[in-house]
Amino acid sequence: MVSQALAVPNDVPFPPTVEEFFPSALVHGTYPWFTKFTLYTWVAVALIVLFYLVAYRNPKIVPGKAQWIAESIFGFTRTNIAGEMIGHEGIRFAPYLTTLLSFILITNLFSIIPFIQISPNAHIAFPVMLTIISYVLFNYLGIRKHGFGKYMKNSLIPPAPGFILPLLVPIEAFSTFIVRPITLSLRLFANMFAGHMILLVFTLGGFVLFQSSGFIGKPIGVFSWLLAIALTFLEALVIALQSYVFVVLTSSYVSGALADEH
Repeated sequence: MVSQALAVPNDVPFPPTVEEFFPSALVHGTYPWFTKFTLYTWVAVALIVLFYLVAYRNPKIVPGKAQWIAESIFGFTRTNIAGEMIGHEGIRFAPYLTTLLSFILITNLFSIIPFIQISPNAHIAFPVMLTIISYVLFNYLGIRKHGFGKYMKNSLIPPAPGFILPLLVPIEAFSTFIVRPITLSLRLFANMFAGHMILLVFTLGGFVLFQSSGFIGKPIGVFSWLLAIALTFLEALVIALQSYVFVVLTSSYVSGALADEH
């Protein structure tokens, strides 16, 4: 009865598949690596560079809108992330953390921009590369400050009785050097992947139902579109939150690497 009332057409490609996250090359045969994800990444970098160049082209004591936005982003990252998570020593990492925050935010926003509607971070390769950069950074900083031996000691040996260390040291090693990078990349990837799939299902589902010949298909299709719009606002919140969380966790790992004790 329900299928007859909906009468969904069979020729509409639905539901979406994981092929959405493996786009073909934009220039076939010549540059197989140049997909829309690569293009969006370059666009994000260009937008960030252009924005900060324009914002600070002619800095004033009373800032204009662009300068105020740029200073607000940098000031928030320097004070509320680097300063609070790492301390005074963390101020020198504010430029990197601001760049990281801006890049993740812009690439995440692509997932709700019409006619783009997918973020490069919905492909696991991009969060993994961002994680590798942060992973190398905090390990390098820890080794440079403490030396390799002391850094490994601080990272792996917690203040605990000696008889329990054979159990704790492998756990600390697994947590610090394996779980941290995996969870850092997977958290960003999973949220952007899931957000894109949910919006895609409700949007395409609305088209499928609206094209159905059943008498209840069109109203349900319109309702599906309304849900897609509502979920877009929720996705915008997730976009900002995941950008913030990635940078905060990076700062936390840097702080732990620079700490004198476990």
